[in-house]
Amino acid sequence: MNASSSRLRIFTWHIHGSYLYYLSQGNYDLYIPVNKERSEGYYGRGTTFPFGPNVHEVDADSVQQLDFDLILFQTTHNYQRDQYEVLSPRQRDLPKIYLQHDPPWGHPTDTVHIACGSDVTLVHVTYFNKLMWDNGQLDTRVIEHGVVDRGYTYTGELGKGLVIINNLPQRGRMLGFDLFLELREHIPLDLVGMETGPYGLSEVLHPELPAFAGKYRFLFNPIRYTSMGLAVCEAMTYGMPIIGLATTEMVRHIRDGFNGFLDLDPKCLIDKMMFLLENRDLATSMGTNARRYALERFGIRRFVQEWEKLFNQAVERQPLTSLYSD
Repeated sequence: MNASSSRLRIFTWHIHGSYLYYLSQGNYDLYIPVNKERSEGYYGRGTTFPFGPNVHEVDADSVQQLDFDLILFQTTHNYQRDQYEVLSPRQRDLPKIYLQHDPPWGHPTDTVHIACGSDVTLVHVTYFNKLMWDNGQLDTRVIEHGVVDRGYTYTGELGKGLVIINNLPQRGRMLGFDLFLELREHIPLDLVGMETGPYGLSEVLHPELPAFAGKYRFLFNPIRYTSMGLAVCEAMTYGMPIIGLATTEMVRHIRDGFNGFLDLDPKCLIDKMMFLLENRDLATSMGTNARRYALERFGIRRFVQEWEKLFNQAVERQPLTSLYSD
């Protein structure tokens, strides 16, 4: 641990704003780089999330002058390029964790993780992701999502479903843009998120999302292949029932008739959506179950405790000579 502080000092990049916000709820300090271009990973704190004082912006050109306890990678670019452009050799010798947000974008089962062969600790956000990646001999963990409880906001007063996905038109079939277009021909569905263009209602800022989303009868998650979406976890805490595809991590958390409905047949999904539109009381009951489940499974306290434990383990395993030698 850094000799001048009892709190761990962790360097990472701003990749997924909502995840970074939830990660920042822990008892440690996060340092994120900023450049003039505000390029990917170098946005700084931004204005979307109410980050606390433990999230520090650092000029990218000044990073090498600072002392950290641990480096947290979040993308291939961070690992292959950013660390060599931003960090000093001494900093690159610090304990390292790779936070893998997504399943493999290449072959779904035979893709070897970029960190294989290194001393990096690999953290997946879902058990599905861990199962699909070839993790080699890496020390591999799973830390499931945790979200801040913004309160029960569900009313279900709107006879519509809501989709919350950034850049959905550009992300295509993998994120289910075609399914969204197909199903909204039969069911009233609204789309919100950044760069949703003529297909959506534009972005709803994160602090405003609970009240906005809670008016809709259900959340529809059309994603074919990705991690468990934070938007799904958040919507469950609002008290919204969930409808989605019976794929990836969704099948571990959504139980038919209890807190939502899953299927692989779009026609069946349409039937389930219509069922909830016609049965508001049942939708409310299922949403209550969704909230109870989410608070138990995706509580922020459990999430940050698991991260704090891993950060401390990673630092304690590192020899002091490598932590402070030039």
